Amino acid sequence: MAIVELSDAVLVKDYVAGNEKALEVLIKRHQSRIYGFIYSKISDTDISNDIFQDTFIKVIKTLKSNSYNEEGKFLPWVMRIAHNLIIDHFRKNKKMPLFRETEEFSIFSIMSDEELNIENKIILEQVETDVRKLLEELPADQKEVLVMRMYQDMSFKEISEITGVSINTSLGRMRYALMNLRKVIDKHQVILTN
Repeated sequence: MAIVELSDAVLVKDYVAGNEKALEVLIKRHQSRIYGFIYSKISDTDISNDIFQDTFIKVIKTLKSNSYNEEGKFLPWVMRIAHNLIIDHFRKNKKMPLFRETEEFSIFSIMSDEELNIENKIILEQVETDVRKLLEELPADQKEVLVMRMYQDMSFKEISEITGVSINTSLGRMRYALMNLRKVIDKHQVILTN
């Protein structure tokens, strides 16, 4: 079988075993999606290229140190690394990204692009902690779709490909996740505001 036809999991295993070509195939396979995600947040070619390279430097370090836990989730894992590096970039430059405002996204668009004072930073950190705790109360399949959609900015088509379910199932899981999240917020009487 040609190396290009191998699954991500097999390619990761081959790379860890010493096959450098396997990583090259993984990068080529996912580079447009990962770079596109980074560029959609940064809108600067040079910075996007730097973050893309930093993402794969972290991927290589993690794989080489045998601390990657293969669960068939290579792409979401790499997207999470890229997402974290984007956040680091904005923190370093004291700029927050602009979020698209939609009815479903309003709970997550709690950051503003104005300078945060100490009080707002503490409140923001508490809100982020509260949201993470609330997400843990969702069923695993709903949490997975919500995280991919909201935090990794994946389309429902991408989510369905990665999770192996139909787009309608992904949409349904997202809908139930949001409904259940509202119930959990009400149950715990959590106030998500800054």
